[in-house]
Amino acid sequence: MALEIKNITKVVQGVTHIKPTTLTLRKGHFNVLLGETGAGKTSLIKMMAGLDPIAAGQIILEGEDVTALTTQKRNISLVHQFFVNYPHMTVFENIASPLKVAGMAKSEIEDRVAEAADILQLGPMLHRRPHELSGGQQQRCALARAIAKESRAVFLDEPLANLDYKLREELREQLPELFADRGAVVVYATSEPEEALLLGGETALMVDGNVAQFGPTADIYRAPASLTAARIFSDPPINHAPVTKRGDAMHLGSLSWTVSGEVAGLADGDYIVAVRPHHVLPHAHDGSDVALKGHVGVTELSGSESSAHFEFDGNSWVSLAHGTHPYRIGEDHDFYLDPTTCFYFAPDGARVG
Repeated sequence: MALEIKNITKVVQGVTHIKPTTLTLRKGHFNVLLGETGAGKTSLIKMMAGLDPIAAGQIILEGEDVTALTTQKRNISLVHQFFVNYPHMTVFENIASPLKVAGMAKSEIEDRVAEAADILQLGPMLHRRPHELSGGQQQRCALARAIAKESRAVFLDEPLANLDYKLREELREQLPELFADRGAVVVYATSEPEEALLLGGETALMVDGNVAQFGPTADIYRAPASLTAARIFSDPPINHAPVTKRGDAMHLGSLSWTVSGEVAGLADGDYIVAVRPHHVLPHAHDGSDVALKGHVGVTELSGSESSAHFEFDGNSWVSLAHGTHPYRIGEDHDFYLDPTTCFYFAPDGARVG
């Protein structure tokens, strides 16, 4: 079973918000929409769900053209980042609400609610109302409603964004298991690259209402097709700078390193190098590392990792390393670039090596 969107577009007052987009989203794994706020993730989800009109194109669900169908007739579920539950209903009634609307028999409603509540550990809370629940429990209630409905497609629009760190971690690990083998196409929108990697499946990288790249999540991370894709799939932001290739060497300002393989076969000329922050470290990895001296402007300590934002050769760079490191703001520090982890792009941003 699949959800196919064929050249769909969204136009608001003459302005194109979603450019012509074609994707095939299959069941059996998570289909992730990854992009910054404003990239078009929510708009695309609303179009697929039937909440927003499309200017052109088709939406095919299980071989059926649902483009003109209302949201209710598409048999889909949508979970937002906000806890959308009916405040006057109990948890049981909230989970059961779409089943009652569908006219399902009372016994089947009870069975489905019990199953969903058990999966999401809500059994003891079925008689409570949403205001008596924590934020995490309220979001579990919304997820249970989606599971109980047994929809053909489930859209999760940044569902963990408003939860605290611990709850996000717990639910992030549970989500793939929660929707496994339920027969639905699952589409998950997020602005966090780490979340996309943890969920796996396939990812569509979105920027400015356009899909920059789509495919298996791990493959896109390892081989971004463009500098735009590499930027979307990096947090902290990927480091990039202009370089010049001459012979078998790549030159970055006063630095140079030897290249091999496909990169060595590139014509001499100007390119762009990009390297993720966790491959720019305050200590050498081995003898092949390239040393560069950066002027530190900002430092951050997050859990077990330290980051340093520094200036090098007129470009802003970021280092992300495990452990605590004694950076001093306003001073120069040594950093080490692993050239084997670099991506190379043509001046127009297309991947070349």
